[in-house]
Amino acid sequence: MTDTPGPLRHSLIIPAYNEEAYLPRLLDTVDRARARYRSGPDAIEVIVADNVSTDDTARLAALRGCRVVPVARRVIAAVRNAGARAARGDIVSFVDADHQIHPETFNEIDRVLTDRVIGGTTGIRFERRSPGIACTYAMFMLVGMAIRGVRHRRDLSVDTGVVFCRRRDFEEVGGYREEMLFAEDVRLLLDLRKLGRRRGQRVTRGTDAPSIFSTRKFDTWGDWHYFTMPVRVGWEMLRRRGNTARRYWYDVRSEPRAP
Repeated sequence: MTDTPGPLRHSLIIPAYNEEAYLPRLLDTVDRARARYRSGPDAIEVIVADNVSTDDTARLAALRGCRVVPVARRVIAAVRNAGARAARGDIVSFVDADHQIHPETFNEIDRVLTDRVIGGTTGIRFERRSPGIACTYAMFMLVGMAIRGVRHRRDLSVDTGVVFCRRRDFEEVGGYREEMLFAEDVRLLLDLRKLGRRRGQRVTRGTDAPSIFSTRKFDTWGDWHYFTMPVRVGWEMLRRRGNTARRYWYDVRSEPRAP
């Protein structure tokens, strides 16, 4: 590959609601990753799907050269899908506004997205550590291995970080499921896995470019909160309510500001 500008290859989609504190930090890391990309920064577009923010999120994104896509519906799957519909790159990838991506992110995606791979994630490392956070991460990895039925850490269906796949495959599976208030990212990977199985492809994890995962949810709710949340959310779903889910994923007014 050369360093000369070529066709648009990557579309990075960032869903954002009132993220003026965290978005600049993420975009700094995106700039570094674009500068390191072997096909040149012009092969990458950055789309901020602005979910009716009431702060300076949209203005900051525009000033940083991002394409801003307004999205009115307050459902994260719908926000991600709106960004993907505006994408022009061959590969779509998604990252939350409070993450930070690795400088080699786009090179790593190109490396792992071979003909035998339908999509995957970059994996993560947490911005801080604690026993509660470590146990939570281990729990989710065990769930991912159980769902997939494999033993290798690179072949998980439940994972996080920068999520990526080819745009045509994203469209074929129907994108993120907009009827889901949460876990839409898990569902997408499962849908990609199902499509890939028919073609002899797999969902995988990159090994060399983990993103930094924000711990602001742990800072707000406590480092062990995930262990009781499934019980609360499951009970509310049985009662056809979603108060905990909406407070946790959609009401960010009381969360800590970016460091």
